[in-house]
Amino acid sequence: MPMNLLEDLLSDSGVTFELQNDLRPGDLGALVALHGTVYARECGFDSTFEAHVARLLGEFVHARTERDHLWIAEWQGCLVGSIAIVSHSERDAQLCWLLVDPSARSLGLGKRLLHEAVASCRCRRYEYVFLRSFRVLAAASHLFRSVGFEKVEEKPCERWGVAVIEEWYVLHPFGRRHPSPNELASS
Repeated sequence: MPMNLLEDLLSDSGVTFELQNDLRPGDLGALVALHGTVYARECGFDSTFEAHVARLLGEFVHARTERDHLWIAEWQGCLVGSIAIVSHSERDAQLCWLLVDPSARSLGLGKRLLHEAVASCRCRRYEYVFLRSFRVLAAASHLFRSVGFEKVEEKPCERWGVAVIEEWYVLHPFGRRHPSPNELASS
């Protein structure tokens, strides 16, 4: 199983995370549970959000190709973070499931996961990478913008038992034009 040791580059905490690329038994359930509990606590999302994540992760696992990539971060044997790149075509991909457990925040893990994902997109020569987020996730929005993602659309909606403002971000790893919202919707 491929693993890399991730040393915290931003502080002197000495925390070491293990980053794995292969799913082991139990990882999928732990990842779904982490999303469900964190988003319920921090955003007020109900259990339909957890079911949504479970469905999408299940589809990802069954349809995964060599252009798709999932990273799971562990600390002291516990799953504490994730990020994925889901290929939609040879030219575009979606960044999904970036999440860091509250116990592992402010240690540089989110930034490192995002940098790994963006580097992977550059290696695969995607013209653009898009993601969906929510306005309430201000720290994540700041992180996305710090690596070059630009917000291209936002809209209010009712999802997962609460009113949210959904945001769409796009990254052009090689400086190409922005796709239109219609192009994003068809991906």
